[in-house]
Amino acid sequence: MVSKVWSSATLGVDALPVEIETNIVPGVPKYTVVGLPAGAVRESLDRIFAASRNTGLFFPRGKTTINLAPADVRKESASFDLPMAMGLLTVGHEGFTPERLSSFFITGELALDGKVRPVRGVLSMAMRARDEGKRGVLVPAANAAEAVVVEGVTVYPIKTLEDAYHVLAGGRGAPPPYVQDFKTLFDEARHYEIDFADVRGQENVKRALEVAAAGGHNALMVGPPGSGKTMLARRLPTILPPLTPDEALETTKIHSIDGKLDGRGLVATRPFRAPHHTISDAGLCGGGAHPMPGEISLAHNGVLFLDELPEFKRQVLEVLRQPLEEGRITISRARFSVEYPARFMLMASMNPCPCGYLTDPMRECVCAPPHVQRYLSKISGPLLDRIDLHIEVTPVSFDELNQRADGEPSEAVRARVVEGRRVQAARFAGVPGVYSNAQMGSKLVRRYCQLDEEGQKLMKMAIHRLGLSARAYDRILKVGRTIADLAGSASIRPEHLSEAIQYRSLDRDWWIG
Repeated sequence: MVSKVWSSATLGVDALPVEIETNIVPGVPKYTVVGLPAGAVRESLDRIFAASRNTGLFFPRGKTTINLAPADVRKESASFDLPMAMGLLTVGHEGFTPERLSSFFITGELALDGKVRPVRGVLSMAMRARDEGKRGVLVPAANAAEAVVVEGVTVYPIKTLEDAYHVLAGGRGAPPPYVQDFKTLFDEARHYEIDFADVRGQENVKRALEVAAAGGHNALMVGPPGSGKTMLARRLPTILPPLTPDEALETTKIHSIDGKLDGRGLVATRPFRAPHHTISDAGLCGGGAHPMPGEISLAHNGVLFLDELPEFKRQVLEVLRQPLEEGRITISRARFSVEYPARFMLMASMNPCPCGYLTDPMRECVCAPPHVQRYLSKISGPLLDRIDLHIEVTPVSFDELNQRADGEPSEAVRARVVEGRRVQAARFAGVPGVYSNAQMGSKLVRRYCQLDEEGQKLMKMAIHRLGLSARAYDRILKVGRTIADLAGSASIRPEHLSEAIQYRSLDRDWWIG
């Protein structure tokens, strides 16, 4: 007697179909699970036995073999509890036709009392079920809102082992399909709790962040403690263009794989990730024996904020260089490799010196010059080369803090950013992989960032008189192009270039290359 049901295993951010074959023959009861099961999968039998007894569902006894195919892919998760249980409960029963059993993907972890607990990667499984032409998916009730965003697949919210049994049997006890309108869910989730209007003063920093958001530029804020660097950084996602439905699904899939949805059905706002400076390189970029996405992938389509940048380990920062250029991270193991998307804006902040008060007009710095230089040199030139804007943040005055009127709201700033991105989208329509000015290579910079005679003189003066490094040249042109786009100018004018040059002032003051 053989039954076959379907589930899935995650590989990167995608789901791999897994066929669960259950064979029972007469003999002394013995249970064997094959197909590279990890410890959590082998332990599933104990949970299945307890759940079936406590719900009054029984399966035939005998020599039992459960095969998880394909057999050369390791099965890691307790999400195979429910499909393995359904394989055991349906084997040999005439009411469960092979056609009906093969119409669903099933996933869920079983509790000993028969209840079904939530699992990771449900969105990826639902998308795979749709691609495979399946009729529907049986998922834990807590994951139903996550799976229902995939159109064309019927989602059954399973609370207990009995619910899954009745769905496959087509009985009256089956729970109704979970229904949720994707557009309504998407619109309800597109809401930020914070706003740029909360920020008092710091108009120059707000302007710099607007430029960074419009061009997709990475930025570094340098200023003393308490000057508002973290507060400003946390509001950067609120002025970025809204996520498109496709971007929302892509982002949600990554958070689903990592179990970071926290009951949400959809991630509809730009992610903001702020890991602590003690994070490891695997925690930042992903990895482990069974690779999971890291912080840079969780920040995909959003912002990665590194507070106190020099405090991060140098080897951790260096692994950012490839993802910043390519928008993805590849994790290789002996038998396989997985690729996670990692297209994010890098926003970093730091103090100007170890004590933090080198640029504070109200407090005296106690750091010796060698200590300051040693502190700043923790950030390598190649990483700094990938940061377009260096923003000097100064403390907010009492008069600015005491203002009664709110600042400009995020919605108004976002409208200008969206218009700037629209101009760039038209410019790069025929260029694959380039969506913003920050992604331009040298050839595109030469084509779209040409300077008139006055602009060339200004750039020459900036390099030779102000001591700017040669590596800052293309960065200034890219930022100048973004400022021109915000101003609605077809060419980079001297005033646009002047503003771009001031965003490399830290290059002049400290990191002379």
